[in-house]
Amino acid sequence: MSTAFSMAPLFRSSVGFDRFNDLFETALRNEPGSTYPPYNVEKHGDDQYRIVVAAAGFQEDDLELQVEKGVLTISGGGKRDVNEGVTYLYQGIAQRAFKLSFRLADHIQIQAADLSNGLLSIDLLRVVPEEAKAKRIPINNGTQKPALQH
Repeated sequence: MSTAFSMAPLFRSSVGFDRFNDLFETALRNEPGSTYPPYNVEKHGDDQYRIVVAAAGFQEDDLELQVEKGVLTISGGGKRDVNEGVTYLYQGIAQRAFKLSFRLADHIQIQAADLSNGLLSIDLLRVVPEEAKAKRIPINNGTQKPALQH
């Protein structure tokens, strides 16, 4: 059973959040198959983050990282060679192709990616430009009116 709810109360007190509704819809959408491979999203400081993907059995050539329009896409597999002459009695190590997508917040930059011991680590850093940081706005005492620009 799916329930729809109104986002109108959230938009009454916000300006310029055109993608806000899309973010909620994406978070609420239950996509089957999105649990492979397992991953962690870690916060290492006020502006430092890391995504760690369990990529056991994959090599650097098997993985691809791409950022487009604020979405980080991690894909892997599909190029795997089949071991000839091997009969698996049990094959528990998944070698199937995958694709993970992460919507990055504004001003997030990818610093580095590393594959070690079967874990793909992607370091992210929030770099907020000076013009986007909070600034104090002075209030006039009523003696002069602010100039409106058109």
